[in-house]
Amino acid sequence: MEENELFKKRLLFSLMAVLLVLSGCAGFQTGKENEVAAEADAEGKVVVDFWTFWGSEIRRPVIEKIVEDFNKSQDEIVVKHTFVPWGDIWTKELAAIAAGDPPDVVINDINATALRGQKKQAMNLSEFLEKDDISARFYPELWEATLYEGDSYGIPFNTDTRILYYNKDAFEEVGLNPEQPPKTWDELKEYAAKLDKKNGDTYERLGFYPLFGVNYDVWMLNGSGHNFVSPEGEVQIDTETNLETLNWLLEWKNHYGENVVNSVKSQIDSQQANPFFTGKLAMFVNTPTFYTQIRDYAPDLNFGVAMLPEKEEGSGHTSWGGGFVAEIPEGSSHPEEAWEFIKHLTDKEAQEYWAVKNYDNVANTEAAEAAAKSPDMPEKDQVVYQTAVDNMQNTLLTPFPLAAPDFPTLLNPEIDNVLLGKKTPEQALKDAQAAVEQLVEENKSK
Repeated sequence: MEENELFKKRLLFSLMAVLLVLSGCAGFQTGKENEVAAEADAEGKVVVDFWTFWGSEIRRPVIEKIVEDFNKSQDEIVVKHTFVPWGDIWTKELAAIAAGDPPDVVINDINATALRGQKKQAMNLSEFLEKDDISARFYPELWEATLYEGDSYGIPFNTDTRILYYNKDAFEEVGLNPEQPPKTWDELKEYAAKLDKKNGDTYERLGFYPLFGVNYDVWMLNGSGHNFVSPEGEVQIDTETNLETLNWLLEWKNHYGENVVNSVKSQIDSQQANPFFTGKLAMFVNTPTFYTQIRDYAPDLNFGVAMLPEKEEGSGHTSWGGGFVAEIPEGSSHPEEAWEFIKHLTDKEAQEYWAVKNYDNVANTEAAEAAAKSPDMPEKDQVVYQTAVDNMQNTLLTPFPLAAPDFPTLLNPEIDNVLLGKKTPEQALKDAQAAVEQLVEENKSK
């Protein structure tokens, strides 16, 4: 929902005021970071301020090792890692840009990279890429998401995708081949029906429910193979394929009933009690990093992984993914030095290290392939990670369309109305199409 202009101005003023206060208290630096900066200044090196939201006990040591390796690799630049919490980092970045004192590198959402380029919040990287064209390092879909009017405004760092997890023991129990997961939506329904287990009116096991782990948009993308709004502003919501997908989702909801769905979902939301861990849910869609939860909470679970089933044979196993980029904010004091660090951050060695230590999908294709075969990963880890790497060829990103960046605020309520039984799928798609088309026209006239 678009914010009121007065509210935005007041928010920006407040954030700038907070920033100025914090700047007087050495910003967001820890004591150790201050020592590094002071030492670097004394040595006459350029200090590059690098902001991330990676402050956990797992991820922070990994990113700081990558920073340390860069600092040791040369004697002209020192990168200072500044942790800013997830809920604060981008509002503080915008306030810092407005105040004329932004960080030199920041990790940001890939789907809004072009939008930030359009708004002149991120620096155009074309001058650096003319000298060091590193675009071939990355998955094409990720690179395309960084472009605005043909120029890149961010360098891909990490990504994700969605895959199907399934319980091999449950498959064997009902006579299904545990090495042959469902390949189409029809097979998915057939398998789920066999895997359902009831005791009277109570489900002891659900075969599958498509809205556990992902939302409706993943299945619409899976069915159609394209985004809701094209880069040119063509709205593609009220389509026959989307109608079929919505009706398909309703069939699943009606099959199990709202009470059953809500009960199982509450268990999924608790993580440790996820019914997939205990065999009460036979198939489940999630990110490859969901495997780390299986490893932690259900290490003996006999499971397999596969690409998402396609709507029908030949329609494609389209999945959905997102990710993050390394950007140089507009107004950076040290863009050349920031670029040198970004090249290090996204090269094979640093990316493979991040992938293996965090079990995270990385944007560098060579590093991703190497991580899947790394001796530092146990065999089961390698299997899941390789599936994720293979699935990148099917993975669709959804960059915010410049013609209608906030269109989900118009589409999501309409789909909710369908799932709540307040509108027919036909009416909801028609209304959403009209609303988003109007939004595109309004944006064109600005």
